[in-house]
Amino acid sequence: MIDELVKKCELECADEFKKIEETENYFSDLVLNAFREEKISESHFNMTTGYGYNDVGRDAIEKVFARVLKGESALVRNQFISGSHALSTTLFALLRPGDVMLSMTGLPYDTLHEVIGIKENPSSLKSFGIHYEQIDLIDNHFDIEAITKKLKEKKIKLIEIQRSRGYSARKSILIDEIKEVIEKIREVDKEVIIMVDNCYCEMVEKTSPLEVGANVIVGSLIKNLGGSIASNGAYICGDKKLIELCAERLNLPGEGLDVGPSLGANKSILQGLYFAPSVVASSLKTAILASYLLEHLGFDVSPKYNEPRADIVEAITFKDRNLLIKYVEGIQKYSPIDSNIVPIPSPMPGYDDEIIMASGSFTQGSSIELSCDGPLREPYIAYMQGGITYQYGKIAIVNTIKDLTK
Repeated sequence: MIDELVKKCELECADEFKKIEETENYFSDLVLNAFREEKISESHFNMTTGYGYNDVGRDAIEKVFARVLKGESALVRNQFISGSHALSTTLFALLRPGDVMLSMTGLPYDTLHEVIGIKENPSSLKSFGIHYEQIDLIDNHFDIEAITKKLKEKKIKLIEIQRSRGYSARKSILIDEIKEVIEKIREVDKEVIIMVDNCYCEMVEKTSPLEVGANVIVGSLIKNLGGSIASNGAYICGDKKLIELCAERLNLPGEGLDVGPSLGANKSILQGLYFAPSVVASSLKTAILASYLLEHLGFDVSPKYNEPRADIVEAITFKDRNLLIKYVEGIQKYSPIDSNIVPIPSPMPGYDDEIIMASGSFTQGSSIELSCDGPLREPYIAYMQGGITYQYGKIAIVNTIKDLTK
């Protein structure tokens, strides 16, 4: 039955796959042209150590990323340990005591709770006198009336938009929705900084948030733009003055973008970006296949196989603790690395609930390689993402579902 559903899916989803391939072609052309315009050469693969002075490869990488992401400037560093680290750096760089930060996509991702001070931490933004407020989405859409009212009532220094769903049941945010809300925001306040958490969303839609009015976007290199090759790191891209502040927060005032050794990472970052359009396309096709099969087997999925996608994440609601665990175990079982390991629910830094995670990947925690994780809390949702190639993703998904339905 599963094999027949796979054949049916690939026939019925041909138009969806074609759209993905058109986007892949767009970004392949964009990336290649950025490499050519910045005259990337073998010399850019050379490494620096210590202070990282005169690292021409690092500097060229940041110019390439700025072109691809449509920003004035970019900070792309292997000194970032995660996307959350880059988000934390951005918030501490751009906010000052007494400032107000507003999230207008509800509660941010779990790993930011201690950064902001939602969960008490003596190193949080809250501990420095920075205030946090949030406005929840209404039926997966921005509450534009509440947002504009808030902007009229008080001075907001920075607005955060988290595009991907995190560990929530809401949908991810499409570019058209971001464009609409930014236009409304600018009618009230032209100065407020709009920061977009772009993790999982790069190269899914053709338009960058920076093209519709965002000031800064942030993402991880062990997700989409690392193309499964970058071994760590993250990026911040956007308005030049804001990127300089972020660089000084990561490094130190007065040196900012001019320091930071590449330590041999330049080649993998460049090669990862080069492969990213293809890998993101494979991840999206893998997500569509999983969505189609699991919906036909009676599970709640989001997005559905033929819905527009803002990111590479597929949320599968099992409503059963054991089914969630079994599905995650299956993804680990059909992964290339540590396939013999059985994942178990465990505490994880930055999260309140136990997390079960399958990540049989070449890079620890790489979300662009096929991975699946979820908190052990109702309604027991698995968040699946990645797939270096569609064929590998297909093998893993099909076999996991067969095991699940035995």
